[in-house]
Amino acid sequence: MLRFKFAFLAMLLMLCSLAAFADSPMMGTWKLNEAKSKFGPGETKNHTVSYTDAGNGMTKVTVDGTTPDGKSAHNEWTGKFDGKDYPVTGDSPAYDSRAYTVTNAKTMRMTLKKDGKTVGTGDIVVSADGKSRTVTTHVTNAAGKKVSSTAVYDRQ
Repeated sequence: MLRFKFAFLAMLLMLCSLAAFADSPMMGTWKLNEAKSKFGPGETKNHTVSYTDAGNGMTKVTVDGTTPDGKSAHNEWTGKFDGKDYPVTGDSPAYDSRAYTVTNAKTMRMTLKKDGKTVGTGDIVVSADGKSRTVTTHVTNAAGKKVSSTAVYDRQ
């Protein structure tokens, strides 16, 4: 009987976690609001960022933007918001993995790595009304200089 109660409680906890994840304010498509954003020199502007359910507790993050020289940039990340590194595929020569850690219901911390070494960090904060989010990043660029940017996105 104790095993049954334990299994039931574990299942209930898992279902509650999935329900909380499904209601995450991060999920959805976000469009860059350039008028409210400030980019450091040489930074790629990510115009669209989408968070979608990838199944099995995973999230897919798809990013489309423009490099400083006007070329299109696209990358994808699939993983969990558990603070562990997951690979980034596509056009992102500055880093090859990202990790997201949930800080609270409307805030996540992001770590960018290249060959296992941290090359940037960021904070993602969804507004109280859930209609916008602000991404503040601090990265070391290819020239070895530290660059900070603040990008504001509107929910689509």
